[in-house]
Amino acid sequence: MLSWDDDTPQATPTPASPAARQPAAPAQGTTAAPAPHYDNAAMAPAAASEPTAHAKPAATVAAPVSTSRVSAADKRIINGQTDVNQLVPFKYKWAWEKYLATCANHWMPQEVNMSRDIALWKNPNGLTEDERRIVKRNLGFFVTADSLAANNIVLGTYRHITAPECRQFLLRQAFEEAIHTHAYQYIVESLDLDESEIFNAYNEVPSIRAKDEFLIPFIDAIADPNFETGTPEADQTLLKSLIVFACLMEGLFFYVGFTQILALGRQNKMTGAAEQYMYILRDESMHCNFGIDLINTIKLENPHLWTSEFREEIRGLFRQAVELEYAYAEDTMPRGVLGLNAGMFKSYLRFIANRRCQQIGIEPLFAQEENPFPWMAEMIDLKKERNFFETRVIEYQTGGALNWE
Repeated sequence: MLSWDDDTPQATPTPASPAARQPAAPAQGTTAAPAPHYDNAAMAPAAASEPTAHAKPAATVAAPVSTSRVSAADKRIINGQTDVNQLVPFKYKWAWEKYLATCANHWMPQEVNMSRDIALWKNPNGLTEDERRIVKRNLGFFVTADSLAANNIVLGTYRHITAPECRQFLLRQAFEEAIHTHAYQYIVESLDLDESEIFNAYNEVPSIRAKDEFLIPFIDAIADPNFETGTPEADQTLLKSLIVFACLMEGLFFYVGFTQILALGRQNKMTGAAEQYMYILRDESMHCNFGIDLINTIKLENPHLWTSEFREEIRGLFRQAVELEYAYAEDTMPRGVLGLNAGMFKSYLRFIANRRCQQIGIEPLFAQEENPFPWMAEMIDLKKERNFFETRVIEYQTGGALNWE
């Protein structure tokens, strides 16, 4: 489980310099430009690295590099030459343990009873307009955000990681991202919301689109079929993408939405949606922790990548992400609601950003910040059994078989 005080390994930098592409500027106005494509065929190169002439690492080929038995000491997170089809002997036991932990936390959206949420949403006096805005804005962001995360894993990250233990976790993580997208769709369907409005929000709501436009170049960079690791510049491009998705997307961009929906649940409103968000928060916390371990291990194995110039670039991305998420907080709650206001999130986001910086060995960006929402830590440590047997039907059903009417 996520702990704000987790210790993470540090790497010693030696000189090198990355080539970086700046993410696109946020869209203006109420309707954004045509949506970017997320399928592999439509992704254009976004990093300044060029294909290398040497042979591809083992991760990109189906056949083993060597017929000899794998030695754990020879394994590497990136640019490894051992057979990626041989899971054992383990070298990165922490990755395998995290994989087992995520499997133990398995859940499905249909296990959660949405009948109270449906009744509340249909009641004209059940929620205020500000509360309804929060629900719609959150669903509008999350229904595409987890698809972005899955695309980043399947189309990019997995191909370049050469440690099979880590690949095993990534496979499970990609499945969990699919479950999360399913959960948001399940909420949208249960509440009978306008699907075209919610699923197209990333085009039509500037604060949502701005966050997606920040993320997409980092998917494009490593999903480009011509992109290969093996040079300092390319390896830094991959490392930067891992940091953006582990620390900034899953470790920062999700937290305003999580806090808002869970605050509704704490007031006994939208309890079914809040329960699903609790499970998703727990999953994403584990994804974030795995990503941080992955980043720090790459640093330890490749200290030449962790240059002062690279660290300063990462600090700039952290600052940009905090501003984007704060703009989203202002958009989702223009007035105080649920005992929250947008200003409270500024301190919260700075607190989280400082923690993420420390976890990957970067000096905190902001002056000492306190966590204004300490109750969020309790949600991360949720034990699923607390609500699972109280809210599911007596006989287990799958797919669309559940009927809450």
